[in-house]
Amino acid sequence: MSQDIPAIRFQSGYDKLDGIEILRLEDILIRSHDHDPEQPHQTDFYAFFLYTNGNTKHLIDFVSHEIRKNALVCIRKGQVNAFQFAENVTGYAILFTQTYFEKQFKILPESIIFRLFASQLFSPVIQIPEDRNVVSYFDLLFQEFYNVEQTHKEAIVSGLFTIIVSKIEQLRHQQVEFTTESNYLYLFIQFENLIKHQYTTSRNADFYAKSLGITYKHLNHICKEVIQKTAKQCIDDFIILEAKRNLINSRIKSTELAYQLGFTESTNFVKYFKKYTELTPNQFKKLHSK
Repeated sequence: MSQDIPAIRFQSGYDKLDGIEILRLEDILIRSHDHDPEQPHQTDFYAFFLYTNGNTKHLIDFVSHEIRKNALVCIRKGQVNAFQFAENVTGYAILFTQTYFEKQFKILPESIIFRLFASQLFSPVIQIPEDRNVVSYFDLLFQEFYNVEQTHKEAIVSGLFTIIVSKIEQLRHQQVEFTTESNYLYLFIQFENLIKHQYTTSRNADFYAKSLGITYKHLNHICKEVIQKTAKQCIDDFIILEAKRNLINSRIKSTELAYQLGFTESTNFVKYFKKYTELTPNQFKKLHSK
């Protein structure tokens, strides 16, 4: 394995539709000419991986998840993941760009989209009950996607995709007790977006509370209600994950990364990283470059 983790861009093998593709899970090995899908890689698109058969594991952001029949894996743009294929592993992969996904916002509430890919709130793996028809819609989408009849293909594929997203979110809602007030969820989403854009500016929870126009105490209460963590823990989790992704996805030195992440001294970054991972940045990089 090379030192760097590949960054995989969306490139459909089917040029009739823009921004979405569905293929058999087992065909990923055939399609992946420039990287090994069983080694960690980072995608610039979203994906649903439905396992219709087989017991295996799927690595998502450095956590290995057990997979069995009818497991659905939700991958967000930018996440690091890796497959573990076996002879009996079958299923489907729906790949779609952020642009394609945003088109669905006209039909689907943004809170639905958030819950599907909020890995800090829910497991990225959803177990689909045997008595549900989600698999049937994946079958139908695959058939329609490669149907030679081109009339209304885009509308049919879009409609089936929307149904699949709705079905998945319905399962998420039923399997996870989610009683958080909608206003709390809305503010938490805003908080997350602020972290993504301002984490190099500040790691102080009070900074984000003021930016949201609320008190630090109220922000902490929201985070504890939604994710059972403090606001500071949410900030630290995000920065550590960004650091991990950068360390294994480029040849950047930890000293350079420290300044890129907003640390004024590289030694402070090393101490910060070790506090949460029990490894120095270089030790972490070596561990995941084997």
